[in-house]
Amino acid sequence: MTQMRIFNHDIMHCTHDAVVGNYLYSGRVLGMSEPQDYIQLHPDLQSQWEAITQHYQSIGLSHSYNPIWDVSFQKLREYSDCEVSVFIFGDAIHQGSSDDDWFRNHNQDWLDVVEFINSKNNFIRLAQNLAVTIPQTICFETKAELEKSLDLPYPCYLKPAVSVDGAGISRCENQQELQAALTDMAENVPIQVQQEVIADKFLNLQYQVTENAVEPLAATEQILDGFAHNGNRYPTVHKPWEMVQPMAQWMKEKGMKGIFAFDVAAVESDNNYQYYAIECNPRFNGASYPTGIAKKLNIASWASENFDTQYTALDQINLDGLEFDQKTGTGVILVNWGSVLVGKLSFLLAGSIEKQNELKTLLKERL
Repeated sequence: MTQMRIFNHDIMHCTHDAVVGNYLYSGRVLGMSEPQDYIQLHPDLQSQWEAITQHYQSIGLSHSYNPIWDVSFQKLREYSDCEVSVFIFGDAIHQGSSDDDWFRNHNQDWLDVVEFINSKNNFIRLAQNLAVTIPQTICFETKAELEKSLDLPYPCYLKPAVSVDGAGISRCENQQELQAALTDMAENVPIQVQQEVIADKFLNLQYQVTENAVEPLAATEQILDGFAHNGNRYPTVHKPWEMVQPMAQWMKEKGMKGIFAFDVAAVESDNNYQYYAIECNPRFNGASYPTGIAKKLNIASWASENFDTQYTALDQINLDGLEFDQKTGTGVILVNWGSVLVGKLSFLLAGSIEKQNELKTLLKERL
């Protein structure tokens, strides 16, 4: 008998408050759940429950029928017989909290490897030890240590070793811009300077830890809106699994569980590609949720993208004729649905790239 699971994919313990509606993102994982599972959802999402379940039922997507309208990690203590699925295993913001203690008591090894690899400086050192190709990167323990360094690559990115949702990362064209960016950095926080990579594509390589192995889950290309990440596309011709496999195996041996992903830059040169590992996200990420839905529905080609909408409720949006059809393997599927309350949504667009573009155009007309 399959063990019941409890999902808590609230992101408020590891994301920046500047992300509009981030407290509503706990619903993204609904499409990855099954009827017997439990899912913790922010209470504000209760108003959208009937509409999202009708949408999933109409397209044949199974999901949990056991919502818990409370995203507190304290609730996990009440479901000790269930397998736990969380966005990130640990409290990345409030270390020493009762939540952090629960993670530590539940699985110390899993927490340790997440905390270790979540540091960009630790990631770089591990990559160097395992001969994984990375951009030129220099790690510093303090701002004062960096300020003494004269030989830095430009253009570059100045990054805190631990960054919440990209906060504190600055692109620096020259030394003057670097000095200006440093004024906002705390004195005794580890940081790094990484040479800018001019990439043809940025990739997301997801892994999943199974009982006996760590296995490639999905390679997707990032869809960018300028420099901002706006979604992912599957499949991609770029699949440099062999490059990051040593790090994935190391993480598995140290106790990593669930899903995690590497960000990789693909740089074209003389009709060949060179791949550079940028960082590891020891957690679910934006690509994980459409990936999970696509695998359940056997969708071979898809894109996931974020959209703005004038509406603030799902039942105000007309998806008639656009919803996913299992017979054709094409159509749209809501992924991040709770954020409709602040005028934001994410969809999976199933079909060829041409079909994806057609669906995107039609969808924008409805939103």
